[in-house]
Amino acid sequence: MPEPGPGEIRLRVRTAGLGLPDALLCRGSYAFTPPRPFVPGQEVCGTVDAVGPGTDGEVGARVMAVTNFFDGRGGLAEYTIARFDSVFRVPESMDDLVAGGFRIGSSTAWVALVRRGRAVAGERLLVLGAAGGSGAAAVALGRVLGLTVIAVVSDDRRAALCRRLGADVVVDRTAGPVVDAVLAVTDGEGVDLVFDPVGGDAAAATVGCLARDARLLAVGFASGSWARPDPWALVRRNAALVGVYAGGYTRAENLADHEALLDVFGAGRLPSVVEEVAFADAAAAVGALADGTAVGKLVVRVP
Repeated sequence: MPEPGPGEIRLRVRTAGLGLPDALLCRGSYAFTPPRPFVPGQEVCGTVDAVGPGTDGEVGARVMAVTNFFDGRGGLAEYTIARFDSVFRVPESMDDLVAGGFRIGSSTAWVALVRRGRAVAGERLLVLGAAGGSGAAAVALGRVLGLTVIAVVSDDRRAALCRRLGADVVVDRTAGPVVDAVLAVTDGEGVDLVFDPVGGDAAAATVGCLARDARLLAVGFASGSWARPDPWALVRRNAALVGVYAGGYTRAENLADHEALLDVFGAGRLPSVVEEVAFADAAAAVGALADGTAVGKLVVRVP
């Protein structure tokens, strides 16, 4: 049984959200990979079971949290540990499955589009990896913010998810160059924002479809490397490469963002991106994230 230390709480896990970082943890290639053996699972929905010394937590409360996966105490277990400053409330209207996959994807999309991208209603948003956990969250939030959303996918199943989430246009990256498709659907004007959890050459190439004053939001590197766009191409468009790190904000800022997201959810404007996984299939789900076959945000129900 894990014991919470100062500033920590213990949770009885109900559901655990999975993401590509969990696959990277298991491969030993993530920046915060702990020594083996460890429990993966970066986020959970659970019930507060115990609180550490000097910690302000309510035993019995249902919350969502980012776990202490970095020291080996992740969410794919009956009990897990989280720092109190990474714990957030779950409204009664949100079920365990949605709550288990809400925090990381939604907060990343919010930080990218609102805080760092400063998105304005009416702008055009291009989402790479649009059927992944963070990409799907960006598609859904983009529609809420009044953006025209162009989702990039690789097959019909992913396209169907993005259309359900509200994407205005879906581009199949296997059918030809994404830049050409984007310019075609925007009458040559390009996009104002690119949400990029993919990185690599595919992301760098999107400079070719940036409008003037556009922002290329560097969110992640699912391809294995960060985007490295041509600086001269950015300069010619008065465009910017903008770093996005959701962990770089204060507790007060995170709480404000969380409440804003819950307001949107409570109004019924934010569709769920969750795909349920049985606990017995958790290892296969991590494998699907590793090989790129997962669709949506995978959330494991912990018995």
